[in-house]
Amino acid sequence: MASDERRSARHYERRILALATLVGLPGAGIALLLLWTGAYSSRVEWTLTVLIVGLWLGCTAALIERIVRPLQTISNLLAALREGDFSIRARGARSDDALGLALLEVNMLGETLRAQRLGALEATALLRAVMTEVDVAIFAFDEQHQLRLVNRGGERLLAQPAERLIGRTSAALGLAEWLHGSEDTRTFDATFPGRAGRWEMRRGTFRQGGRRHHFLVLTDLSRTLREEERQAWQRLVRVLGHEINNSLTPIKSIAGSLQGLIGRQQRATDWEDDLQQGLAVIASRSESLSRFMSSYALLARLPRPHRAPLPVCAWVERIARLETRIPVVVLPGPDLVINADGDQLDQLLINLVRNGADAAIETGGGVRVGWTRIGTAMELWVEDDGLGLADTANLFVPFFTTKPNGSGIGLALSRQIAEAHGGTLTLANRTDERGCEARLRLPL
Repeated sequence: MASDERRSARHYERRILALATLVGLPGAGIALLLLWTGAYSSRVEWTLTVLIVGLWLGCTAALIERIVRPLQTISNLLAALREGDFSIRARGARSDDALGLALLEVNMLGETLRAQRLGALEATALLRAVMTEVDVAIFAFDEQHQLRLVNRGGERLLAQPAERLIGRTSAALGLAEWLHGSEDTRTFDATFPGRAGRWEMRRGTFRQGGRRHHFLVLTDLSRTLREEERQAWQRLVRVLGHEINNSLTPIKSIAGSLQGLIGRQQRATDWEDDLQQGLAVIASRSESLSRFMSSYALLARLPRPHRAPLPVCAWVERIARLETRIPVVVLPGPDLVINADGDQLDQLLINLVRNGADAAIETGGGVRVGWTRIGTAMELWVEDDGLGLADTANLFVPFFTTKPNGSGIGLALSRQIAEAHGGTLTLANRTDERGCEARLRLPL
């Protein structure tokens, strides 16, 4: 290819010389005519001839210098750019003539390509640094499922250096099951040469050099799950310890007092009343502790939903009639049917309506329930005219309550029911008026 380009360049130079020769032919013809006719003296004729031929050769040389040399320079610059050398610049680049302007544009092109190449190299270096340090295993395979790229996490996972992994197929590496599976994202338990545990797999495609490649990302969830489990146990122990101590502390104190009362030689005349009151307190606190444990068991052992068609309008009207303290206004909505566990959704909506009624009773306001369709989901809202929420951060924390006799289970259980149905439950203060609004979104 280079030899073809050199032949083309020589051919172009010959064409320029031929053009210069043609330009000088009139002058040469005049000189020969003067010599042939003898119109002037021999000395004058030879002088004119030399001047004309010299002018001809000078114009030819100037034409070559002004056209051929700049074009050769442009060709060399373009060849350097093609080979990836962006450091060469042309001299004589200026904007006052066409060839100088062309050289100036080639120089600017070289500077632009140099900046782009530097940015690409820096981005590639950053990407490689991130891939090296990130705590996940990353693999890239070509169309033949041969490994082309692996980071340090992948080396640790397969317990081999990259030099021994590159070029091997996914089957030879033991990754074919996840590279060719039907799911692009999944969680599984597996044992690899370097580590065993629970993993999250993510898979995708990208193109390099116009060819399709596959990348596989494996994330170890064991450490994260253990940390989440530890934090969950800490929260559980803290909540259980707080509630149990709240009941056991007065029980222990009253039991000690009653034991001392019974052990006295001389008792007061009303000691039986004190004994009955103490036992009543012990029974009350025991009953409270029993209710707490039952509520926690309900939250911890929520069964899987048994789905069946559930007409939304009939469901909302039925639950609204259960609230007898104040009227609950049911706003008209579209005729929708959802596939859900009716018993669980009854409990969810009862909690929302009851909370709204509790808040509205304090201010003499009302409660309204409505629903609509948003895309492929049903959104139901329950709004009240109460005082609103003072603390929205802990609403769905189990056993957190702002009511004197509340258990702190209702909202946490309601959100758990919503999420078990693939939906969401939010609770926030209203923006248009005073009060609170709960929004339940469930897929249709």
